[in-house]
This record gives sequence, structure tokens and C-alpha cells, in this order.
Amino acid sequence: MMQNKHILIGITGGIAAYKICSLIRDFKKSGAEVKIICTPNALNFVTKLTLQNLSQNEVYEGEFTPQNWKPEHISLSDWADIMLIAPATANTIGKIAQGIADNLLTSVACAFSKKMIIAPAMNCNMWQNESVQKNLKTLQARGIEYLPPEEGFLACGYNGKGRLCSLKKIYNAVDEALNYSETLKGEKVVITAGGTIEEIDPVRYISNYSSGKMGLALAKSAYDMGAEVVFITTKDFEVPFKKVIVKSALEMKEAVEKEFETADYVIMAAAVADYRVKEQSEQKIKKGDEDTITLELVKNPDILADLCQKKLAPHPYPLPKGARERNCIIVGFCAESENLLENAKAKIEKKGCDFLIANDISRKDIGFNSDENEVTILDKNGNITKLEKAPKKIIARKILEWISTK
Repeated sequence: MMQNKHILIGITGGIAAYKICSLIRDFKKSGAEVKIICTPNALNFVTKLTLQNLSQNEVYEGEFTPQNWKPEHISLSDWADIMLIAPATANTIGKIAQGIADNLLTSVACAFSKKMIIAPAMNCNMWQNESVQKNLKTLQARGIEYLPPEEGFLACGYNGKGRLCSLKKIYNAVDEALNYSETLKGEKVVITAGGTIEEIDPVRYISNYSSGKMGLALAKSAYDMGAEVVFITTKDFEVPFKKVIVKSALEMKEAVEKEFETADYVIMAAAVADYRVKEQSEQKIKKGDEDTITLELVKNPDILADLCQKKLAPHPYPLPKGARERNCIIVGFCAESENLLENAKAKIEKKGCDFLIANDISRKDIGFNSDENEVTILDKNGNITKLEKAPKKIIARKILEWISTK
């Protein structure tokens, strides 16, 4: 719902600026209040009069025209619930990433402390430029969301990635961001992600196909819902919250246990290897004359089951510094290629976790490496809830809303 929400739109000097007119109309039809900031070059592509009529508000451009003795870059920042920059040029992306505030739009961006979304649009060669990609990673690390451009025919005559993403995608991203509740404010949420790596020798290892995308979506959603997030991952994602990079199951176990005593939620979304090599070779194993090779594997610790046992164990007194009574909600994940519900029911009973998220990895349209998922939530009381196929960030939010209100 956008009724009475305040949306601040920044328009920069790209040909896609004209498309934002339709987006403004859609926001207004949904009941939102819209104000617009243009860079000087943006007005070469769309007129101020058009934007004023669509938004039913003044269009802001100059930085030194304060109203009611309030500097505009502060008053606009205070007014808005969310800031959207679309289209975002390479120039403006670079300025915001580096903290340059040389016009009204970049000054507002510098002062803005709430949710910000940018939708880049530029020539495909500019998009692939190393500096542009580095600037985007910098913005991501600050919690700024960006909607990647799409492939297609560009105004400059090139075919490639650089077109402004669909207006529907932008609208949905803003709508989703505005409707995040702060259900997890003040809570500490520990989330694991990615597939663990069990080394065989200095060049080989045992792992799995987990991309870490589901864990990342959960971590970002928990952060947007106000949580203090600790993200324990085998993948080096750019995130605006605490990140702990691990490799093996043993390293992940150590990192999770370190955070467990002070956690309100632990969500084990990582694909942890069941086995590791008993003896890692310190040197690369050379190919010999034999047609086969035998590796002796040993079972890895069951991090999820161990946490559930630890939760039930008597707490040592006095409590360790920062620790709290063990009422932590523990959530496991279950990736199955057959008999999804049967295996999930057996797993939640065996592990003893509060919730179990089951997903079918036999389907190619969801799960590993996909941007979408479809999951079934089981709780320890035997209740089952299915979340239909949707982008992982939407699935993540629904999972968090479900486990935090039950």
C-alpha cells in the first residue's frame, strides 16, 4: 500500500528520463505523495512543466533556494519515506558512491538515511566499466538497493545491457520497500548462507551448488525489518551489516556458536557439507597410474541439531556477558530432491528446530542459483504452510514475517 506515503524521485540526465512520467502517474494513482528532484541535464530530456503536472508538486532543481528557511536537501530528506533515483547515470552513481554533493540531488542523497533505490541506465560499455561496478558495490555495502538494467536495443544504437529496467519492476521494488514492517527491530538475527567448502588438497575441494542467494535475501530482509544482522557466509557478498566469511563446516560451526548466546534468531540457510575428507593433503595429489582414487570421509558436526540441543541445555550462571536466556528461535533449511514433505517432517522431528523451510531442488525454476523459490514452512507443532513461487526477496520477507509473529 502506498496511500499517503512520501516518495522522492531523483531524475538524472539520461534518455530514459521520459519513462519516469508513467511511473509518477502510477505512484499518484496508488495514493502516494510524490516530489521530484532533477539534475540540470535531466531537464534536457523531460520538461519541468510535465513533471509538475504529473506530481502536482513543485519540481526541485536548484540547491540554494530554501523555503521557510529550511535548506532543501535537508527538508526533502526529512519529508520522504523513500528515495528513488531513476534513471541513474554513471555520473550520479559515482558521485553518490564517493560522497560528492555538488547539486541538489546528490546533496539529498548524501543526507538521506532511509531506504534508497537506484535504477541505473546507460550505454552497455559504460555499465561494464570497472569503476561503475565498483561504485555500485560501494552503494550496496551501504544498504542502497539497485535494480540492474536490462538487455536490449539502446538509444545510442548499441545492443546490450544498459536499458532502464521495467517500470513494473521499479514500482514493485518501491512498494515492497515501503511495506516492510519493523517487526525485528531490536532483535539479533544470525543467518548462514552458501555451500561450505571441504578441502581435499591445496587445489581441490568438496562442495555443492548452493549460491547463497536465499540466505542473502533473508539477511537483507531482516536488516530492512530493523534487525541487527550477523551474516555468516561462504560467499563474499557486499552487505551493509556484519559479515563473517567462512569456508568449511567446522569454521561455520565456530562462527555460529560464537553468536548464538546473544541471538534472538538463528536461520541456517547455508548448505553445510555432511562429510569432509579425513586427512587433507598438504600438497597437491598427483595423478598416478591407478584408474581410481579413494578418499576417506568423516561426518561433519550437525550444526543445526547441536544448536537445538544447546538451546535446551541448562544455562551456566552467571550468564556470559551479553548473553540472554535461551529463547532463541532456530530455523533450519531442508533441500530435497524427492519426497519433500516426508523428508522435511522427519528432519524437523530429528533436529528439534522451531521451524524448517523445505524446498524442492529437483525443480530447475527454483532453488540453487535461481532468483526465485517456492518453499514450505513446517513448525515443531506439525503445522505446514506453503509459500508459492516468487522472487527470493519476497519469499525471504514472508518467511521472516511468519517466524517472527508465531
